[in-house]
Amino acid sequence: MTKADIVAKISEKLGMEKGDVQATVETFMNEVKTSLEGGDNVYLRGFGSFIIKTRAEKTGRNISKNTTIKIPAHNIPAFKPAKVFVEGVKTNVEVK
Repeated sequence: MTKADIVAKISEKLGMEKGDVQATVETFMNEVKTSLEGGDNVYLRGFGSFIIKTRAEKTGRNISKNTTIKIPAHNIPAFKPAKVFVEGVKTNVEVK
């Protein structure tokens, strides 16, 4: 499912114009992104959390030069689904 599909479904269910729904979805995503970039996590009860995870410093390899490199510690964005969300997917989606 793409962002356009989400906009179309919300527009159909609520009877709103696609342009308004598009602006709302874009603003929501921008606010989540801005919050995470500012160091704040976003918690959506019953859905999940957009959190910042810290990756520790580690040693990697540059295969082409056959040398070791140091990868510094860094933060990455992550999504952690709520337990209700996980259970819903487990019970409703067939294993392929």
